[in-house]
Amino acid sequence: MARSVVILGFPGVQALDVVGPHDVFTGAALLTEGGYRVSVASRDGSPVSTPTGLAFVAEAMPEPTDIDTLILPGGPGVDAVRDDPATMAWIRAAAANSRRVVSVCTGSFLVAQAGLLDGCRATTHWAFADQMAREFPAVTVDRDAIFLRSSATVWTAAGVTSGIDLSLALVEDDYGTEVAQTVARYLVLYLRRPGGQTQFAAPVWMPRARRRPIREVQEAIEADPGAAHSISELARRAAMSPRHFTRVFTDEIGEAPGAYVERVRTEAARRQLEETDDTVVTIAARCGFGSSETLRRNFIRRVGISPDQYRKTFA
Repeated sequence: MARSVVILGFPGVQALDVVGPHDVFTGAALLTEGGYRVSVASRDGSPVSTPTGLAFVAEAMPEPTDIDTLILPGGPGVDAVRDDPATMAWIRAAAANSRRVVSVCTGSFLVAQAGLLDGCRATTHWAFADQMAREFPAVTVDRDAIFLRSSATVWTAAGVTSGIDLSLALVEDDYGTEVAQTVARYLVLYLRRPGGQTQFAAPVWMPRARRRPIREVQEAIEADPGAAHSISELARRAAMSPRHFTRVFTDEIGEAPGAYVERVRTEAARRQLEETDDTVVTIAARCGFGSSETLRRNFIRRVGISPDQYRKTFA
């Protein structure tokens, strides 16, 4: 019997949040002789508009008891859905009866508002992770994960294309690796992409200190990431004792001086991997890591993939 996959449509939905999972599940349906029945559903069955001008034909939202997998996409229209009591009531009823609920991108806000993520770990698009953490303090927000199984019935995916990654994982759960791998190959995708979404995030914004001596230290670090920025040298520049400097810097910036230096150096290395053909050894020395192995360890910890992998993807 076909498993019913329903993708909720609404004005202002992100197009690829809909199309990505739709193509994965319909592709798997062809390989499994009708293993899935996929539909896009809207409040009254009217066409679903997107910010890019693309529109989708939709069915009326089905009875909430008739759904196997409910997919909640994101997009600028999510806030209007959150303010619509009738649609939120339908989401809660459908979630209570479905085998699983899936959010893509900011669709996680719908799942969280429905109360399905309290006490759970969840992910969303990296640009909205802080907002989600503020609005839903009962949810532990993972800013790096491509997708997560947040509970026994709820899965959350990061931004846009990560809905494809999660859909492939669900197909693999249902019908095995061979089917999922075949769909991935047809779509010219990894079955499991390397790394997390940190590698795709915008460069980290560096907060500015209120106190002038600390700002001057920040500027010195950022102007020459490869210099020997020891705590004693940075404290001397700020005309403070090392202990007092460490305390003041941490209070002003939100992280210790050593962690800040490492973050600046990692961002400098990231830019050079994108913009130059220099070797990783050269970049490591120039950015203050000393050795390529030290750069590799720090890069994996902060970005989620190795420098070589990053360069292949983004250079």
